[in-house]
Amino acid sequence: MRTETPPRPADADEKGIAYVGALRELALGCLDEMKAEETVEINLAGKTSLADTMIITSGRSQRHVGSIADKILQEMKEKGFGTARVEGLPACDWVLIDAGDVLVHIFRPEVRGFYNLEKMWGADRPAGVAAG
Repeated sequence: MRTETPPRPADADEKGIAYVGALRELALGCLDEMKAEETVEINLAGKTSLADTMIITSGRSQRHVGSIADKILQEMKEKGFGTARVEGLPACDWVLIDAGDVLVHIFRPEVRGFYNLEKMWGADRPAGVAAG
């Protein structure tokens, strides 16, 4: 259960489309820059009230997962998206960044295969990620 949604930048349109798009692009850009692997984006609009977009990706190790999460959180703060709710940073097996309209799941590959969120949400699994 989310406690609060981060404030939207002043230039976001009424429906928040610009906000969601900018936040999505920020997250995907950070994932690319940090060399995250097997990134999948799932459009949740109209499927759930949890968020509009879910991004699922993998890091090669616990350290890589933590570094990816830190990069996204730092960029969000610097770009005026506020502070997202984060879970899993101490262990770094699975880190969830809940930025309101955009959810980012960062897994170690073994943990990702076990939970298989892509199947749960009806998205195709990327090649090379073993099912749990």
